[in-house]
Amino acid sequence: MIVRDRPSGLRLFFVLKGSILSRIWIVLLVNIVLAILVTIFHGDLFSIKITLTAIPFTLLGLPLAIFLGFRNNAAYDRYWEARKLWGQLLADARTMARQCAHLIQAPNPPATPSGSNDDPTDRPKRMILKTIAFAHALKHQLRGTQADTDLDGLLSASERTRFADHPTPTVFLLDELGADLGQCIREKRIDPCLAANIDTTLSGMVSVAAGCERIKNTPIPFSYTLLLHRTAYLYCFLLPFGLVDSIGFMTPFVVAVVAYTFFGLDALGDEIEEPFGLKDNDLPLDALSRTIEYNLRTAQGERNLPAPPLPEHYCLM
Repeated sequence: MIVRDRPSGLRLFFVLKGSILSRIWIVLLVNIVLAILVTIFHGDLFSIKITLTAIPFTLLGLPLAIFLGFRNNAAYDRYWEARKLWGQLLADARTMARQCAHLIQAPNPPATPSGSNDDPTDRPKRMILKTIAFAHALKHQLRGTQADTDLDGLLSASERTRFADHPTPTVFLLDELGADLGQCIREKRIDPCLAANIDTTLSGMVSVAAGCERIKNTPIPFSYTLLLHRTAYLYCFLLPFGLVDSIGFMTPFVVAVVAYTFFGLDALGDEIEEPFGLKDNDLPLDALSRTIEYNLRTAQGERNLPAPPLPEHYCLM
């Protein structure tokens, strides 16, 4: 995700980091070169004059702009919903840490001073660490990457083995959290009425994971996207023939502006349609999951923790 102040003045035209230009410059350049050739030869193609007026472009341009706007709104709705889901996960994780720390009684006898996650009696600590692991696991599940080092120190050796073998690691972690809560009830370390509050928090985490999976696995219909792609390309590549007779040498400049707008909107919709990727304008899942880890470890009294990630070259991953 690009994090920077909006440039002003002339700097606005020279910003490249975060600009969609890096994705469309090839097709934009081809379109401009075509416009230059059409201007030089005044619309003649192999001695055949291609005559187009501005009327069809006027009729087609308005609905194309409206449809591109609708598609980008649909894509942004997916992006914003994904961000709200991760915001809810942050709230649920903080709630889980507070509930585990203050509603579950300390073990009797007390847990070993080592505080190891292998200690079966220190269930509040284990549950908080598994909540951190859940955030990292969800990030990797959505991005199709491996969790590996992100889980160091969060799960016991046996849990890491079962985690790696489970087809859906986030489901495994939620099941483990539910099992830990059930064991606390059986050991009478928490009142069942208070345990229901923790179970509600777990249900919220389930909803977050399910919502993210729905966004990832349900793209905008391909036929709708394909129709817009084709129409935008046809419009921009035919536009020079419709303008050259009326505006002459200014044709390449006008075509460049129109093509940049249409190709840019088209590419931007493609980019934010899948908000969990690694592109500059995707959600910063690394930063969000690290923030959750930082908050929950701080809640346990840990110190000397690395600060949450900061933007590098205006980009927060």
